[in-house]
Amino acid sequence: MAKKITADTLISECLELNPNAAEILLATGMHCIGCAMAHGETIAEAVAVHGEDLESLLSKLNAGVE
Repeated sequence: MAKKITADTLISECLELNPNAAEILLATGMHCIGCAMAHGETIAEAVAVHGEDLESLLSKLNAGVE
């Protein structure tokens, strides 16, 4: 069973878990994938800064987890 992406998942880990994560994050205006802070920032922290809907984003990110 694949690991699930949660609010506490680091962005850098999310990018490893879902091959489409970069595209999903960029489409929502979250350009943090290239930021040095992404290595220590969680999905929840990024959502708080960018004002996205956490549950909707997690659903999209988990849809591509293999």
